[in-house]
Amino acid sequence: MVPLRRQKTYNLVIFCEVTASSRHYVDRLFDPDPQKVLQGVIDMKNAVIGNNKQKANLIVLGAVPRLLYLLQQETSSTELRTECAVVLGSLAMGTENNVKSLLDCHIIPALLQGLLSPELKFIEACLRCLRTIFTSPVTPEELLYTGPDHQTILFNHGAVQNIAHLLSSTSYKVRMQALKCFSVLAFENPQVSMTLVNVLVDGELLPQIFVKMLQRDKPIEMQLTSAKCLTYMCRAGAIQTDDNCIVLKTLPSLVRMCSKERLLEERVEGAETLAYLIETDVELQRIASITDHLIAMLSDYFKYPSSVSAITDIKRLDHDLKHAHELRQAAFKLYASLGANDEDIRKKIIETENMMDRIVNGLSESSIKVRLSAVRCLHSLSRSVQQLRTSFQDHAVWKPLMKVLQNAPDEVLVVASSTLCNLLLEFSPSKEPILESGAIELLCSLTQSENLALRVNGIWALMNMAFQAEQKIKADILQGLSTEQLFQLLSDSDVNVLMKTLGLLRNLLSTRPHIDQIMSTHGKQIMQAVTLILEGEHNIEVKEQTLCILANIADGTTAKELIMTNDDILQKIKYYMSHSNAKLQLAAMFCISNLIWNEEEGSQERQDKLRDIGIVDILHKLSQSSDPNLCDKAKTALQQYLA
Repeated sequence: MVPLRRQKTYNLVIFCEVTASSRHYVDRLFDPDPQKVLQGVIDMKNAVIGNNKQKANLIVLGAVPRLLYLLQQETSSTELRTECAVVLGSLAMGTENNVKSLLDCHIIPALLQGLLSPELKFIEACLRCLRTIFTSPVTPEELLYTGPDHQTILFNHGAVQNIAHLLSSTSYKVRMQALKCFSVLAFENPQVSMTLVNVLVDGELLPQIFVKMLQRDKPIEMQLTSAKCLTYMCRAGAIQTDDNCIVLKTLPSLVRMCSKERLLEERVEGAETLAYLIETDVELQRIASITDHLIAMLSDYFKYPSSVSAITDIKRLDHDLKHAHELRQAAFKLYASLGANDEDIRKKIIETENMMDRIVNGLSESSIKVRLSAVRCLHSLSRSVQQLRTSFQDHAVWKPLMKVLQNAPDEVLVVASSTLCNLLLEFSPSKEPILESGAIELLCSLTQSENLALRVNGIWALMNMAFQAEQKIKADILQGLSTEQLFQLLSDSDVNVLMKTLGLLRNLLSTRPHIDQIMSTHGKQIMQAVTLILEGEHNIEVKEQTLCILANIADGTTAKELIMTNDDILQKIKYYMSHSNAKLQLAAMFCISNLIWNEEEGSQERQDKLRDIGIVDILHKLSQSSDPNLCDKAKTALQQYLA
C-alpha cells in the first residue's frame, strides 16, 4: 500500500507546482499598472497556445471572470480589451469543459456587447471568440439567432443589404461567409427569399450571382453553398421549380456533388441538399432520376468503409467509418425524395443492387439519423401497390418496421406509423403477419398520443386494418380502443383525426352480420356520437362521412331499428335530404333507401313511418332534381313504395 500512497502524493505535488506556476499569470491581471496588466495578458496568451493543461489551470484559478471584467471596462485600452478577447478565444479552443466554464461566466453577453465597439480589431477578436464558442457542441444554439423569428430580426435590421455587397469582395473567405449567411437566412423563410430574388449587387441580381458561383471552375465549397441558397429560395417559393437556374444549373450541380470524385463530406451535403430541393416536385424528381445515372450512383454510398482500405490505411478507415453513417443517411433521404411520386422511379430504386436488404439493415442501425432516413425511404417506396405485393413481401420488411415502432422517438414513429398505414392496405400481403405480431395494441396506444401526427396515423392504420376485415379483427380493434377512447377521438379538435375515426367506424360497420353484432354491443354510444356530429359545427366532408355511417347502420338487419326508434335521427336525415349540398342530400338518401327496401322484413312499417314524417314528399321533389344522381336515387326509392 505504501508505494500507492507515495504515488498519490507525487501527483498532488506536481499539480501544486503547475498551478503555482500558473498563479503568477492570474496575479498580474490585478496589477494597478495598466501597462503591466497588458503585458500580463500578452504573456498569458503565449503561455496557453496549444497547452490544454495550462488553459485548465488558468480557468481553475479564476482567470476568466477577471479577463471578462477587463474586456468590459470602458477605461481599458482597446489593445487590452482585444488581447483579453484573444486569450478567451484561445481558452475556448481547449476542451468542452473549458467552453462550459466560459459559458457559466456569461461570456456570450460580454462578447456580444463588444460588437458595439467602434474598434475593428476588438470586434474581430470578439467575433473569433464567439465563433469558437458556437462551434462547440456544448453551447446551446438558442443563445444566438436560430429559427424564423431570429431570421426576421436579422432581416429587419438590414442584414440582407449589409451582407450583399460582401459578395463582390476580393477576399474569397469574405465572399464565402456572406454566401453562408444568405443560405442560413433564406432557409424555410419566404420573406427573406422573396427579398433576395430582387437584390442587386453591382447591377446584377443575386440569383444570377449565385448561378455564377455554381460554375465548375469555382471551389467546391462555393458551388455547394450557392446551390443551397438557390435551393432554399426555390423551396420558399421565391424561384419557380421550372426556372432554368434550378433545372439547368442547381439540380445538375447537386447531382455532380454526389459523384465518386467528390470528398465523402461533399457527397453527403450534395445528396441532402438535392433531396430537399426535389422533395415536393414531381418534375424535378423525374429530371434528377435520369441525370448522370443518379440512382445507381447512390448505391456507392453504402460501400463505406471499403474492405480494401481496412488493412492498408488506418487513417482512411477512420475517415470512412466517421462518414459511413452520414453517407447512408443521405442516400436514403435522396432515394425517399426521388421515389415520392413516380412508380417507374420507385421500381428503379428497388431494383438497385441489394436495395431492400440495405433498407432492412438501415431500420436496425444504431444511428437514429440512419434509422429515420431508412424509414423515410421505406415510406416513400410503400406508396407503390406493385412493391407492396412483391419486394416488401419477399423481404418481410414489416418485421424490422414493427421493431422500430416498439421504441423510438416521435419523429421516427411518425414516419414508421405512416409506412405501417400503407402496409395495412387490403391488397398488401403483409397485413396478415402484422396483425399477428400485436399491431392492434400498438396502434391503439398511438391514438392516445399527445403528438397529433401519431394520433392521425394510429387511427388511419386501424381504419385500413378494419377494411373488409373478419369479425374477430373488428372486435379486437373495438376492444383495444375502448368506447371511451373512440369518443375521445370523435371529439378531437383536429379534423383529420375526426375523419379517420369516422372512416374506421364506417369500415367496422360493413357487412350485415358485423353491423348487427357491433350495434348490439356499442349501438347506444355510436348513435349518440352520430347525433353529436350531425348537430355540431363540422365541415361537409365530416357530415357526409357521418351520414354514410348511418346508411351502413340502416343496412343492418336488426341495427335498422336503432334508427327507426330514434325520432331525433330520423328528423336529421330528413333535414339533410333537403340540404343545399348535393353530397349530403345523396348520403341522406342512401339511409332512406336502406330503410325502405321492400324485400326486407318490416319494410312496410318502416315505409309507413317515413311517409308520416314527410319523407315521400321530399322524394317526389328530389325526383324532379336537375342533379342526375339525386333524381335517379329518388325515383328508385319511390319505386319501393309502389312495389
